[in-house]
Amino acid sequence: MNRLWGILLMIGLVWVGYRLTVVWEERQQRRAATAAKPAHVDPRSLSGLPPQWEDSLAAAQKAGINSFRQWLDIYGPYVQDPRKAWIELDYCVLVARSDPKEARRVFERVRQRVGTNSPVYPYLKALEPTYGQ
Repeated sequence: MNRLWGILLMIGLVWVGYRLTVVWEERQQRRAATAAKPAHVDPRSLSGLPPQWEDSLAAAQKAGINSFRQWLDIYGPYVQDPRKAWIELDYCVLVARSDPKEARRVFERVRQRVGTNSPVYPYLKALEPTYGQ
């Protein structure tokens, strides 16, 4: 009878250990999944672009690549990060089809400026497989 109790105890301990392992792995996967999801960032909420330039930026983006490039040439030196980085990444996406070298060049310039703690970093990482070298 003592052997039977011993065997049942061992089976119970193995089962409890197995369940603890399963629960632990599920929690780790949930943590990894929530950490991997970038938080949605509204680019208009980023600092660095004076509010009076928002309309001209939107118009330049809608007008096409050349207009967007002119806007960046004119206003780019006065816009600051993190908004400048976001705008330049948008430019990368827009120009990539017609001039992939220009897109990679601008992307690399932004990558050198943006740190891992920047609100633009998740957007940068999402574009990295396409434009990174």
